[in-house]
Amino acid sequence: MSATTFDTTETDRIAIDVPEGLTAAESKLVYVFLAASDGATVEELNAALDISKISLFPVLRTLTERGVVARDGSAYVPSAS
Repeated sequence: MSATTFDTTETDRIAIDVPEGLTAAESKLVYVFLAASDGATVEELNAALDISKISLFPVLRTLTERGVVARDGSAYVPSAS
C-alpha cells in the first residue's frame, strides 16, 4: 500500500494507505474518501466527489470485489485489513 496524505486543516493531516492494486484515479479517489470519512452512501459520494451515480456503481463493485470496501447497510465502508 502507498500512503496518501492530505490536509484536512492547517494543523491536521491524515495518512491513508491506498491498496497498490488500485490504479484508476476514480477508484483511488473513492477509496480515500471512504477511508477518510469512515464510509458513505452512494448519494454522499455523488455529492462530495461530483461523480455521477452511474459511474460510482462500477467503481464500488470493483472495490468490493477486491475486498478493500464492504457494504454496511446502504453505506460503503473500508474493509478491515
